[in-house]
Amino acid sequence: MKTPMKRTVFKVILRKSEYKEQWSLLIESFPVFEPGKDKPLRKHEPLGRYITTPIFDKNSSGRTLPDGKAYYRPKRDANGIIMCRSQKDQEACIFADKVRDLRQHEYDNQSLYTDSEAEQAAQIQVNWKRELALMKLYTGGKPLLFGSIDVNLIEDYKDYLVNAPQGGSKTGTISANTASTYFSIFKAGLHQAFIDGYLTIDLAAKVKNIYYEESQREYLTQEELNQLAATPCDSEILKRAALFSALTGLRHSDIKQLKWRDIVKDKEHYQLHFTQQKTKGVEYMPISDQAFSLCGERDDADRLVFEGLQDPSWINRPVKKWVEASGITKHITFHCFRHTYATLQLTNGTDIYTVSKMLGHKKVTTTQIYAKIVDEKKEKAANAIKLDIDLSDLNNKQ
Repeated sequence: MKTPMKRTVFKVILRKSEYKEQWSLLIESFPVFEPGKDKPLRKHEPLGRYITTPIFDKNSSGRTLPDGKAYYRPKRDANGIIMCRSQKDQEACIFADKVRDLRQHEYDNQSLYTDSEAEQAAQIQVNWKRELALMKLYTGGKPLLFGSIDVNLIEDYKDYLVNAPQGGSKTGTISANTASTYFSIFKAGLHQAFIDGYLTIDLAAKVKNIYYEESQREYLTQEELNQLAATPCDSEILKRAALFSALTGLRHSDIKQLKWRDIVKDKEHYQLHFTQQKTKGVEYMPISDQAFSLCGERDDADRLVFEGLQDPSWINRPVKKWVEASGITKHITFHCFRHTYATLQLTNGTDIYTVSKMLGHKKVTTTQIYAKIVDEKKEKAANAIKLDIDLSDLNNKQ
């Protein structure tokens, strides 16, 4: 029986130092479920902040520690922030709670992400740590005081990131898009420092971001899609959901949440009546008979249509295996099936406004990226036929 997935909760906790009368601040997350493990995990993220004046609630029911001393919980204010006697420690606890709120927000919004965005969400913590490591390299390990930060320093750090070294055993410099991501993190920290009163000027607003190169949106051609459809997949539910996405343009998050009551028959055809997980827009979308057949046998109204579909963070491994088995060499993720839908619709002559509406885009400009792909295909098609003659001879004879 599948273990029910409970909501992970993030909390600021204290950990007593073994050698000093000080407590380190950590973010505790529980329950955390990982594939292959039956029991939920309890994880801790050290924040690198220490306090010495926490206020403990002596009236709370504490537990007895191994040394025989009683353990008491720290007092918290109405917002759940740990209370301290010193102003400096209180500010550290407020900072910790803001990090906690960020982690909770990131987790709670993962269900709204596409599969590629979910992978990015899982990398948020890694990116922040890597950005901190690069800042330490830039400063030579010395603290970067708020009073020393100005526009010139920010621009200098921006130039440093463009040529910053890769981490680990990798050689060379980071990509322009990676540098853009790290610089955005740095600017976000500066902006938050301005909001919190550590900076009197919003310096982040005075410096432009590093140019982010538009990434290639991979998709399958009609031939490749049929080739993949004819290839066996280890997960039958994954195969049906992926092909359903290619025929409807639905995101993984919408497919995963789709219930049988959302599929309505209108005369001879079927429609989806649902609320998009990402945009929260209510959609009424017609689907083809083939798309409906991929849903399987109709079940109770409140049952999920694609029950058991993998979460976005874990679905791309089996997708990759399936694609490789088909002989297709493109880097295809689950979200590429949505790209495939958009590209094939435009290629087959569907106008961009209709495609935009079918995809649930609020602005047609969001859909225009697919039109660029189609335009590139037209340009290649225009140059595909070549005559094996010297046209200059014909022009001279005129």
